[in-house]
Amino acid sequence: MKKKKIYFILPGLTFGGAERIIYTLLRNLNSDFFDFTLILFKNIDFPTEGLDNVNIIELNIERIRFSIFKILPIILKDKPDLIFSGWGEISAFLSPFIPLLKKTKFISRETNVVSKHVTRKEIKFFYKFYNNYHKIIAQSDDMRVDLIKNFRIKETKISKINNPVDFDFIESKLSNSVYPKSFSSDKKNVVAIGNLSSRKGFDNLLKVFSYLKNKDVVLHILGDGRDKELLHQMKKDWALDNVIFHGKQSNPYEFLKYADLFVLSSRYEGFPNVLLEAGACGVYALANNCPGGINEIVQQGINGEVTNIEAHEQFAAKIMELLSQKYDKVVIKNSIRSRFSKDIILKKYEDLLEQV
Repeated sequence: MKKKKIYFILPGLTFGGAERIIYTLLRNLNSDFFDFTLILFKNIDFPTEGLDNVNIIELNIERIRFSIFKILPIILKDKPDLIFSGWGEISAFLSPFIPLLKKTKFISRETNVVSKHVTRKEIKFFYKFYNNYHKIIAQSDDMRVDLIKNFRIKETKISKINNPVDFDFIESKLSNSVYPKSFSSDKKNVVAIGNLSSRKGFDNLLKVFSYLKNKDVVLHILGDGRDKELLHQMKKDWALDNVIFHGKQSNPYEFLKYADLFVLSSRYEGFPNVLLEAGACGVYALANNCPGGINEIVQQGINGEVTNIEAHEQFAAKIMELLSQKYDKVVIKNSIRSRFSKDIILKKYEDLLEQV
């Protein structure tokens, strides 16, 4: 049987949530049926471990708006059966050209609630052509409703597929884990992870921890980004000695494994991998009630709770309340495994790739 030739497209400039999902797909989808190629703008941070059978093409560019002039000639020349765009802005810029490429089918995997994430008019314009895609993957109900309501995407075009959690990969990362040196054994350790940008709401989280300065609790923030200086200045101005910025970490799972609580402070999400991975590490979560599938992941009182971070003092009180309780790590892990393990989610991806 002839293999279906599938080309994935990613920037590759970071290894964030979208990249981790595509990496999981490439490592685990059945290569007996699919022949994979990965197109990266520039391979700055994308791992190649376990991708021996994947052809990787590097475009040597960094700007999304220039990518089309490199991607289209590849599609015209190679004529893949399927293009899978794993990044919303790339998908938007590509959408007007889809009718010209009749021999190839196109799938877009959106990464966020689009109306919250895409604010620039020149990018919004391209979403007028989004119905040209043969399928659009929404990770959550919030994303699906947003596409239908705000961008007039046909319901039949959208397939909702949650993000997969690769327990095997996480457990391999934890096989030789040790208690982080930066953790205080005589205090409670709260972990937050994400890009240091407005979207992730770390400014709100610092305001929350200004109410906890005299408590035996430390906030550990993992990540880097354009708001780094702003957030560090906030820490300095408010004398938040109970907050530690760790920068980007190659193995954040160590921090999650030993954390007393995980906090998601985002203003909006798509379907947050870090919240899934926190549960996969057995840590209870407190999440801001924002758009992006939060309530699909959090089973109240089982693997976490959801409340409003804009009420800073009340959110701080909730953190202290949760830190006073004990949680069953096995129950938390099973809450995630039973719904989002890679075996469950990959089957949905394989079915979609076969059908399109």
